[in-house]
Amino acid sequence: MFMRLSWYVVVFYPLLGYIITIMVRKLPIGIQDFEKLRTRNFVYVDKTAYVYKLAAEDNPYFLGRPRRFGKSLLLSTFKAYFEGKRTLFEATGDQRTAVTQPKLAIADLEKDWISYPVFHLDFNAEQYDVDIKGLMSGISSNLRPLEERWGKDISEDSPAARLKGLISRAYEKTGKKVVVLVDEYDKPLIQTMDNEKLQTEIRGVLKSFYGVLKAADAMLRFVFLTGVTKFSQVSIFSDLNQLRDISMDTAYAGVCGISASELTGAFKPELELLSEKINMTYEQTVEEMQKRYNGYHFAENSEGIFNPFSVLNTFANGKLQFYWFQTGTPTFLVETLKKNDFDLRELSEGISIPAVSINDYRAGGSNITPLLYQTGYLTIKSYDPELNWYTLGFPNEEVEYGFLNELLPLYAPQKPYDQDFFIGNFFKDLRDGNIDAFMNRLKAFIANIPYDLKYETEKYFQNIFYLVFTLMGQYTRAEVRSAKGRADMVVGAKDTVYVFEFKIAEGDLDTLVEAALRQIDDKGYLIPYTAGGKKLVKIGAVFNTADRTLGKWKAI
Repeated sequence: MFMRLSWYVVVFYPLLGYIITIMVRKLPIGIQDFEKLRTRNFVYVDKTAYVYKLAAEDNPYFLGRPRRFGKSLLLSTFKAYFEGKRTLFEATGDQRTAVTQPKLAIADLEKDWISYPVFHLDFNAEQYDVDIKGLMSGISSNLRPLEERWGKDISEDSPAARLKGLISRAYEKTGKKVVVLVDEYDKPLIQTMDNEKLQTEIRGVLKSFYGVLKAADAMLRFVFLTGVTKFSQVSIFSDLNQLRDISMDTAYAGVCGISASELTGAFKPELELLSEKINMTYEQTVEEMQKRYNGYHFAENSEGIFNPFSVLNTFANGKLQFYWFQTGTPTFLVETLKKNDFDLRELSEGISIPAVSINDYRAGGSNITPLLYQTGYLTIKSYDPELNWYTLGFPNEEVEYGFLNELLPLYAPQKPYDQDFFIGNFFKDLRDGNIDAFMNRLKAFIANIPYDLKYETEKYFQNIFYLVFTLMGQYTRAEVRSAKGRADMVVGAKDTVYVFEFKIAEGDLDTLVEAALRQIDDKGYLIPYTAGGKKLVKIGAVFNTADRTLGKWKAI
């Protein structure tokens, strides 16, 4: 996936007696064409050993990965390989000018370099959320160039018939089996998740279209489909039962994205330049990159994978920002979480899911956890082989803060540019130990929520509290278990640990506050933090359902 030595600028200062060498390398941000990447000398992390292994095993495959993870570039690499473009994989360039491309692993592995007819279908370009015409247009835009090359039969009046006819003609004319590569097969389904009627129509068309790949198996050399999620109602995962899903195969966990060794090996010059720019040591820079962009696990016990889009943009801009999340807003996901009254604290604490369910999202179903995993907002944190269950959580800070920032306006809509509720103000109150200021700000924050959006549930208010604290960047743990139970919220500031217990009711608020404080003691919520040397503060708070806001609190 990525690498170019573009050119050097060398400046010599005789009086200072040293040479400053600036190495400039082209980073392939948005480059998804393997041939362009290699011929124009972009940076490339070599994934071709995976390509050779997959091609040699001769199975039809499906690979699911989140957006912006290099799926399109991987398919483009397959395309160049199956078209027999050997020179793209060999070493090229002029050593004297430092413009080079290293030889790739597959150059030593492949001996024959046979050229096959390749059908590369890409569903990225169209909009599918208006009506069925969007899907038909997307299919036609993929098939039309192939029909210009291989011919068209006027009797082929459906997408499935057109694809079947193309495969048959290409096979007959060349005497070679056909390679079919499908990029983002599920894009039409992802875009219509909130339109059940349209999605049903789309599923019907795709079922017959992808079903051709099973019927034409004898004429196919290689089939590889990519997407974000598996929709169990679509034929590629029901009718096309020979398709091998490698999405959670440990052997292919690193086929897309960047591993830690690839980061420090292939991008050492960029890491060194970045560390100088952000005034950190090399080691600190790597650690910061780990926290922000690493942490994706696509199989149990697999190595962590960095998001390539964020890594490349960080190097290009010289800033540690949240790049991946800015490229798409998970509107459907965040709205579904709120609609289902999902306990947001589970996102950080960990969500358990059976292995049989993790890759099987059913459109219209109430369990959105598989989709949160497949779209990259959650990742594998641990695996219990005895129970065959996974525990999922946020992969890194970029995803955690980005996702929760999208959720906050849904739970607590505020006026634009309302400085009173800027998250930094909450942080300042707690950092300064001013609990009353913090609680008053929180009370005003909740009171500002439109009446028709309020929910008289403890979970709703706890979710708001969780969002505020987590977005402050503090070490926040929700419902932390002790031997006798769990606290509603534990927050670790620099010198203090705050343990909160909430009650929600009408009636004697003083009695309820005392009951909340007593529960902290009785259940031993403070015990796990007594050895840390920090000041311990317990806070009892009551959400008064009569006036629908934070009614009373007390800190000890």
